[in-house]
Amino acid sequence: MPHSTYLPERMGSATIDPRGRFEAGSFQSFTLTYTAGYFGIDDTGSIKIVHRFASDMGKPQFDDPGAPNYVTAEASNGAVLSVRYDGKMNIRPWDKTLYIKVVRGFLREGDRIVVRFGDPRQGSPGMRLQTFCESTFEFRVLVDAIATCDYVELPVQPEIAIVPAPPVRWKAILPTGRAAGERFRLCLKGEDAWGNPSDKCDLQASLRASVSVEGLPETVRFKPGAFSVVVDDLSVARPGDLRIEMLGPGGAVLARSNPLRISGSPALRPWWGDLHGQSEETIGTNSARGFFAFARDKAFLDVCSHQGNDFQITTPFWNHLNDLTAEFNADGRFIAFPGYEWSGNTGLGGDRNVLFLEEGRQIHRSSHALVHDLSDVETDANSAEDLFEALKDEDCVVFAHIGGRYADIKMSHDARLERAVEVHSAWGTFEWLVHDAFEQGYRVGICSNSDGHKGRPGASHPGATSFGAYGGLTCMLAKDLTRRSIAECLRARHFYGTTGCRMILDTRARFDHDAERFADDPNLGPTTSEAAREAMMGDVVRSDDAQATFAIDAVASAPIERIEIRNALETLEVWRSFGEAGLGRRIRVIWEGSEYRGRGRQTIWDGGATLEGNAFERLAAINHHNLDKRFEQTAPGAVEWTSLTTGGFGGFDAWLADARAGVLTIDTALVKAAIPVADIGREDVVHDAGGIGRRIRVFRLPDENPCTAVKMERRVALGKGADNALYVKIVQEDGHQIWSSPIYVFDGTTP
Repeated sequence: MPHSTYLPERMGSATIDPRGRFEAGSFQSFTLTYTAGYFGIDDTGSIKIVHRFASDMGKPQFDDPGAPNYVTAEASNGAVLSVRYDGKMNIRPWDKTLYIKVVRGFLREGDRIVVRFGDPRQGSPGMRLQTFCESTFEFRVLVDAIATCDYVELPVQPEIAIVPAPPVRWKAILPTGRAAGERFRLCLKGEDAWGNPSDKCDLQASLRASVSVEGLPETVRFKPGAFSVVVDDLSVARPGDLRIEMLGPGGAVLARSNPLRISGSPALRPWWGDLHGQSEETIGTNSARGFFAFARDKAFLDVCSHQGNDFQITTPFWNHLNDLTAEFNADGRFIAFPGYEWSGNTGLGGDRNVLFLEEGRQIHRSSHALVHDLSDVETDANSAEDLFEALKDEDCVVFAHIGGRYADIKMSHDARLERAVEVHSAWGTFEWLVHDAFEQGYRVGICSNSDGHKGRPGASHPGATSFGAYGGLTCMLAKDLTRRSIAECLRARHFYGTTGCRMILDTRARFDHDAERFADDPNLGPTTSEAAREAMMGDVVRSDDAQATFAIDAVASAPIERIEIRNALETLEVWRSFGEAGLGRRIRVIWEGSEYRGRGRQTIWDGGATLEGNAFERLAAINHHNLDKRFEQTAPGAVEWTSLTTGGFGGFDAWLADARAGVLTIDTALVKAAIPVADIGREDVVHDAGGIGRRIRVFRLPDENPCTAVKMERRVALGKGADNALYVKIVQEDGHQIWSSPIYVFDGTTP
């Protein structure tokens, strides 16, 4: 136990009023009453009221009684209290702390401390609740009755339930690849403003498909109490691309599905997964059982893995996780990998993620920092090198991750095990990690996951925290939905990562002469190979051709803003579907990047823009996930915002009254710029701000861009003596990004 267990039944009690169910992200007022126990609280003693690290409830403030999140505390006997808030004043995961100290006087048994969260008596609208659901949201109380700073948790804790609000958006989810005649399903759900699947849906909607779909009903009914509608046993007879729209009363389109490609007999099928998230047993929220159930039944994933911080995974919890993965794993339906996040200190290698192919394997922790049973401490692997050594004979897959700590793959990497780098999660976007791999000559794939802490794997909205990014997804191209096939896919780098969207992507390298395509990376030792004229994403190929044809086939979930064709660290081309003649009155302003690699990477972009000699007819925010942040047009030619980035980007589109007139002035702490509107064209106007890719970009777009599908080929030169890593980055207009895993092509001179 992290705290004292001395006589908790004599340390008092606490109640919360009102109790019950409250909508996520709503403003509420609560009174927490602590009643002192037998010991009372001595002079300079204190209580803590703590919340989980993952909670994004409003930060308590004590200075403005008319503002949100105003908190007061008073003692019934008149004792003087000192009240302050600290986000890291208790042992994780309960580290967000309201600290109340008795600084003059003391409490006897029966005396009370009354704490009002969102005290409404002087006009506060209340406390903004956390933006995600939790059936047992605790106001956990710890007591230092004897003024020793050794706290005791009360045996019964006050709690409420946080539930979804009514839906404000609708989602329609299809698989992205099936064979002609093969059965598939359509999954429909409503989400509230904070991304929670809502059980308050009450709607009859009609369905409209872009091609004929056998078994598709004309209408579906959402009933209160249900979180989704799933239409099973659908099929399409002929090859082609399918989308399905859900229409509300009057014919308005409420949701448009991601694309589904129907093909003849595909050798590989796409399976969508989130391979990385946590639950309340470590530093997340809601139970591990709820984690897997959400992934399967509310995010409609095919593959999932719970990845708790290893130094918080006790042996009983590790056994429980293994029981859960065995229970949830079902070939052809849902794959659950047992695994954990190796959370070593940055100087010892940084975060890695371990996926096992079977239950019952030994966990090799980076430390026992929060595991107090030291009976298996000799199994620890304190450094990344120790981890790779411990796993060398295991049937597992490892990928490098950036969370609070970042994976230092320059310092430590094992190509036999570590087949991927995670370039995006709820922590942000980290393309520099794959650049590190290219610089070192590693052959890795590019994945994206959520590392979600809010109990929503596969649909991880950032809420109101400093994470700032929507959680990612990985599309795995595998023969079938089994652990073995998915693992083979991961080892072969046959996957691509997205920032949360589902789209179709295929990249190929085609050669003029026979090339040698390897079954595995030949740098790892003897492997088989075959003659081939083509390679797919992730393949390793030897070719003596001076050039290859790089083919891209993409069907996006939203209009495509650009495609960057890359060879390792070099961008060969930035493709757009429109030329200068197609540009209109719409300009796009993007802020992006991060401060540096570590925990303090957040970059604040609070500021505004004015348009002199012109006006904004319409504005639309991009990646404005943190709804507590401001984005507001304050005048015909002025907009103001609060925003942060952690490697990804935010921004806005502006449709101008006059396409060419005036001057756009941008004012943030990092970038101040005045740009003549007439100078804004198809190419980026860039203002750098240091850090890692930290800058503001401004460019022009067509008023409407219908391009959602691209098939293209490019002849690319193949360099000698080192890997050619051919891949694409795609940017959708809605703010989502997609990265293919590279095709690695080398010649006979490459070591």
